[in-house]
Amino acid sequence: MRLDVDGVGISYRLDGDAEGAPLVLLNSAGCDLRMWDPHVAALGERFRLVRTDARGHGGSDAPPPPYTVGAFGADVIALLDALEIERAHVVGASLGGLVALWIAAHHPGRVERAVFSGTAARIGTAEAWQERADAVRLGGTEAVSDLVMSRFFSASFRRDHPDVVGWFADVLRVQSRLGYEATCLALRDANLREEVGAILAPSLILVGDEDASTPVSDARWLHDAIGGSRLLTLEGAGHLCSVERRETFDEVVPRFLRGEEIA
Repeated sequence: MRLDVDGVGISYRLDGDAEGAPLVLLNSAGCDLRMWDPHVAALGERFRLVRTDARGHGGSDAPPPPYTVGAFGADVIALLDALEIERAHVVGASLGGLVALWIAAHHPGRVERAVFSGTAARIGTAEAWQERADAVRLGGTEAVSDLVMSRFFSASFRRDHPDVVGWFADVLRVQSRLGYEATCLALRDANLREEVGAILAPSLILVGDEDASTPVSDARWLHDAIGGSRLLTLEGAGHLCSVERRETFDEVVPRFLRGEEIA
């Protein structure tokens, strides 16, 4: 399904319990809504899942830059409006987590509970994102595939699960060159450190202790900045801890969203 947002086509998919509480799932840069496929069965038991491709990714249009975190977030708000969803749980990974932070800070009345997985209020350095954008402009997403996989996953996971890593590499390769370059530039400029203190929704922060992109120190900073938030560190996991620790993710996230105690 697609929604037109000011001339930009945004792709989305609905799954799970149609009568359940709405749960929005937001993808990482270089991925699309398919990254949540392995979680649909567990999360969809009690929730109405709303998955969307960030602009420049998957089935969504890739308009010319500039992109901003605010534009990504506004696309999600427009989708909620179109689906007549007043409030929803929001779960985001990496870029998706940054977008979830923006939504929770700027539209607090729309967010019931939030899970920020492998993300930060400021991801990486401007120099690193500029270098990646330049590499993509010159050589396409293939040029950064090895780098991105090394940032996504821990060394042990890359060694033990080449099939999963290969799948994510294939997904990255088919993303729009323009869309991914523009996303890298958006991440270069994104900094929500002055904004996340406004988040009111009960929040869970997940981080892998081997995350090289948004390390534990970033997660701790976020935890301190968001009042009443919970922080859970997943041992042995890299940046996409939702992938590396899927069973834990699929157990903890629904419990948190239902307001139950988590370890």
